[in-house]
Amino acid sequence: MTKSEAKKRIEKLKELINHHRYLYHVLDQQEIDDEAFDSLKHELYKLEQQFPEFITLDSPTQRVGGEPQKQFKKVEHKMPMLSLEDIFSEKELRDWENYLKKLAPPFFTQKEGVEYFAELKIDGFAVALIYKNGVFSLGATRGDGQVGEDVTRNLKTIESIPLKLELRRGVWDKKVKEDLRKAIKKGKFEVRGEVYMARADFKKLNKELEKKGEKTYANPRNLAAGSIRQLDPKLAASRPLKFLAYDMVTNVGQARHSQEHQILPLLGFKTDAGKICKNLSDILNYWREISQKREKLSYQIDGLVVNVNDNHLFEKLGVVGKSPRGARAFKFSPQQATTRISDIKIQIGRTGTLTPVAVLEPVEIGGVKISRATLHNEDEIKRLGVRIGDTVIIERAGDVIPSVSKVLPELRTGKEKEFHFPRACPSCSSLLSKPRGEVIWRCLNPDCPARKRENLYHFVSKKAFNIEGLGPRIIDKLTEAGLVSEAADLFSLAEGDLLPLAGLPRRKPQAFLRGFAEKSAKNLIEAIQKSKKIPLPRFIFALGIRHLGEETAIDLAERFGSITQLQKVTKEELEKIPEVGPKIAESIYQWFQLKKNQKLIEELFGAGIKIESPAQSKAAAGKQKLKGKTFVITGVLESMTRGQAKERIRQLGGNVSESLSKMTAYLVVGKEPGTKLEKAKKLGIKIIGEKEFLNLIKR
Repeated sequence: MTKSEAKKRIEKLKELINHHRYLYHVLDQQEIDDEAFDSLKHELYKLEQQFPEFITLDSPTQRVGGEPQKQFKKVEHKMPMLSLEDIFSEKELRDWENYLKKLAPPFFTQKEGVEYFAELKIDGFAVALIYKNGVFSLGATRGDGQVGEDVTRNLKTIESIPLKLELRRGVWDKKVKEDLRKAIKKGKFEVRGEVYMARADFKKLNKELEKKGEKTYANPRNLAAGSIRQLDPKLAASRPLKFLAYDMVTNVGQARHSQEHQILPLLGFKTDAGKICKNLSDILNYWREISQKREKLSYQIDGLVVNVNDNHLFEKLGVVGKSPRGARAFKFSPQQATTRISDIKIQIGRTGTLTPVAVLEPVEIGGVKISRATLHNEDEIKRLGVRIGDTVIIERAGDVIPSVSKVLPELRTGKEKEFHFPRACPSCSSLLSKPRGEVIWRCLNPDCPARKRENLYHFVSKKAFNIEGLGPRIIDKLTEAGLVSEAADLFSLAEGDLLPLAGLPRRKPQAFLRGFAEKSAKNLIEAIQKSKKIPLPRFIFALGIRHLGEETAIDLAERFGSITQLQKVTKEELEKIPEVGPKIAESIYQWFQLKKNQKLIEELFGAGIKIESPAQSKAAAGKQKLKGKTFVITGVLESMTRGQAKERIRQLGGNVSESLSKMTAYLVVGKEPGTKLEKAKKLGIKIIGEKEFLNLIKR
């Protein structure tokens, strides 16, 4: 794969992953199963490892999970709840160990070698439990890894979570036992694990829901997550949820992760006994053994979690992005099934990309029904020789996203039909474009109804205008009713526009908004009006400019200070920004040249949008003590994430860059710094450690 092809593929993967992550974590909706989602992330991760120059801060691999909902009180994790990178084969397992050897060679050359601990990766919903003076006081979801949701009342309904920590009898190191007793009685004690549901309980509950005519769930994990994220704790109490502990955050002197699995049962927690593995062969044998037994287990698992067992070495290895280097999720092999393709449809994205999707006769793979599989592009359809009506093998690679892996032509009846990729957009009939060397067909019509609708979804999303209660379903109804065609139309809506619709003639009933009770109409209008005041970076991001991500929007806002100034910039000025290359500069410049887009901005101002400049945001946050100073960060910070550090620098008037230059005032050095440290020394840039940095940003 060439660099150009890799970059395009990475962009496609990021767009699709972010879409499904938002649906799942923010809207509590799911279009693809978890393993399919893992597959997308895994492909993106591998490509980014192969082409690290394309890793960006807005990549799904640099973050965990989705953002917490507003219905619950926010909880900041003192120690981030990290995600794990997936591996699927013996080769990837060995590649991981070779990677660790380069990071910490002394540990691998010693006679005893490095010890691992392998435990079952239960398919549940991750939560953190905090005990104060031995009493359960706070339970939180993972959220985005830094901030979760307070779901204490719901977690208290799970009987396998002890409400009070009491040290049970057990053989253990006397000093650790004494430290453990002290930790329980005084201060905070944190345990992490998975909320899950047994297979038998899940089937029974689903049948009961079906009898009542209520929504059933695709798998136990969805049901567990849905139960915990309900505002009414009575619902969680009515469901047979369980908890399995896998980590003890509080340090009581335990030297190995395996010891935590010995301690946790002494405190009243159920945990997986796991297995100490002296080498990779032990891991592989255990993985094969469990893969044969997985269907006989009372709960669902999707692989093993393999940790470097030595806690000191684990911490020394540190974190890259949002994942610890010293652990991997070793997923089970792909699962396959055969089914028929009943149709092939085209999906149109926000930037005009056309993606062919196979509509399947529903088939169950790993306990999940699948009715859709992506065919990626026209070339993939030709490579596979896919026809409508074909019997095909559907694979969830790495227990993952539904994809057509093989056509079975020997099962053809003669009634199958070839699929001809359209040369005109199915939504607006505009001629499609496919530049030489690319594999993606694209609709270039900015007025394409499908593109406009996707742009509206983006405009109201969390990182843009963040209009609560205005998701894709409501936008679809508003556009079908003719109430909204452009983003600015949203801000002129009034309650009276929504309520009378039910009484209008219904020659096309689907085109009118239904179900808007007076209260919901009022809430929606209030949310729209509330969003009229918006920080400049989020306004820029909301415009939906191709290639422009959240971090670039922040850089542009910092550099130019207003949307008016940004409209006047040249391509050359844009290219001078460290994180903006020629391609992004061209995209931004051309967007602002279009009269249609200029009119959109005018209409937004006319609708009462008030943009808060970076200077205003910083003034509201604190003094401008770092004004004019540019910071670069390298290595891992212990007291905060890089994102938090960058935000604090910006609040105090400073600038953040990813690359060093003569304009850099400080290089902040954390653990395991990269090549920037040596470069900073050569350039004579002031180098400070984390402690000095904390003194600089002290409130």
